[in-house]
Amino acid sequence: QVQLVESGGGLVQAGGSLRLSCAASGRTFSNYAMGWFRQAPGKQRELVAAVSSGGGTNYADSVKGRFAISRDNNRNTVRLQMNSLKPEDTAVYYCAAENTWPSSTLIPSTWGYWGRGTQVTVSS
Repeated sequence: QVQLVESGGGLVQAGGSLRLSCAASGRTFSNYAMGWFRQAPGKQRELVAAVSSGGGTNYADSVKGRFAISRDNNRNTVRLQMNSLKPEDTAVYYCAAENTWPSSTLIPSTWGYWGRGTQVTVSS
């Protein structure tokens, strides 16, 4: 079992930065794939970024070059550094975990564990 708690959301102006953190419980955090998803009102939940247990990453095209995912296995934490934020980045951001690399990281149902989310609002 893994429990996930997100933090770091808030209100920021376009062009600004935020850093999200996800604290995970459990002694086998380093074995888990970790991901960040987001869901805007009226839209489907979408993958933002994922990091494997080995440190490999993938990103949504819309955030490449602006966002960076990282993990700290000593602190059971995964972070999402978000730079050059745009109003279209406004959403609830969710942390996700799975004990193997999901068959399709893009599909939310392939991830078994979820946090409750943190709101990110980017004003124009």
